[in-house]
Amino acid sequence: SLSLTKYSLFLAGKRPASHSDRRKSPSGEPDSETPKPARQHHCFQCNMSFKWSWKLKEHKRTHIGEKPFQCSQCGKSFTLLGSLNKHKRIHTGEKPYHCSQCGNSFMWLGSLNKHKRIHSGEKPYPCSHCGKNFRLLDTLKEHARTHTGEKPYHCSQCGNSFTQLGNLNKHKKIHSGEKPYPCSHCGKNFRLLDNLKEHERTHTGEKPYHCSQCGKDFTQLGNLKKHEIIHSRDKPYHCSHCEKRFTQLGSLNKHKRIHSGEKPYPCSHCGKNFRLLDNLKEHERTHTGEKPYHCAQCGKDFTKLGNLKEHERIHSGETPYHCSHCGKSFIQLGNLNKHKRIHSGEKPYHCSQCGKSFTQLGNLNKHERIHSAEKEPNCLGTQRHFRNVPIFLLTRDKLILLPSVG
Repeated sequence: SLSLTKYSLFLAGKRPASHSDRRKSPSGEPDSETPKPARQHHCFQCNMSFKWSWKLKEHKRTHIGEKPFQCSQCGKSFTLLGSLNKHKRIHTGEKPYHCSQCGNSFMWLGSLNKHKRIHSGEKPYPCSHCGKNFRLLDTLKEHARTHTGEKPYHCSQCGNSFTQLGNLNKHKKIHSGEKPYPCSHCGKNFRLLDNLKEHERTHTGEKPYHCSQCGKDFTQLGNLKKHEIIHSRDKPYHCSHCEKRFTQLGSLNKHKRIHSGEKPYPCSHCGKNFRLLDNLKEHERTHTGEKPYHCAQCGKDFTKLGNLKEHERIHSGETPYHCSHCGKSFIQLGNLNKHKRIHSGEKPYHCSQCGKSFTQLGNLNKHERIHSAEKEPNCLGTQRHFRNVPIFLLTRDKLILLPSVG
């Protein structure tokens, strides 16, 4: 049939003859005087045209699925020889395209061209919704989903949807329990690379995020953003119980638990409940013995970051807490509060036996031993007290065992 003949010619790289293929003179013979136009080679599947027949042959493979070029390293097949050669660079590590401005090298020309936009500042892809410009087309597509709400990537296990494929892959690790990123300092494993990097800063002390207003440094970008709200003085979230205001909604929700008494975080070791997740994590270290915060000066370990910071002041000599009465400075806030009682005369610690009051808990504990000593045996010579020990009386000629007391 005619269609079968056309398909046979298609596979052979030929095309059916037509009246337009040859120009003839009025006598019916080929006209050698008429210049021949550049011949076009047409694909009968999709009507695309090619100047060269070999280009048409390459194109036809996209229709029939032929992949004659195979990688000897991994077995992957390609329709074009050029595609195979590009692929081989993955195995060889060859990076033939170099940036003339910074010297970075790339495997593919397209990657170099994208990179060059970093130097030129070119952002050729504008968002049709808000006008924001992007350097990469993929970045624009991801951004556009924030306007459209499209979430094309779905988790097969729980049905959650995501705007970005990377976020889906991160999410899948929750189900698999995979934690492929270990800390080189303490061996702790993390699900996400970003979490590992944040954690490692607790070891190195690095604080790469700086507040442009006051110069304060932070280990995490999120903490910097929270801090910057302090400078804006905007506190849009207020408590309906006590009218206290907050810069962040999360802080308000945590505060509300003071009024409700809610403690949603139970300890898996002892069952004690906590209002804040951070408090639970600190408490659990009393069971596990984990001390993730290390002093770079002396190597001492701490369960809480606050305790490490207080300790570091021993090395630095910093005394940030000052008494407003006498100007004396202290390393710890607790020590300043104890000191202030000397000026105020406050004695918050009371003896349950005799009612005497003390400025410090340690002094109360010492005092209470006086009452407990009244029930204990003592040395007749020194009046020192002992508990549950035999008492002897030494005379000139003999040693007498006294009866046990209490």
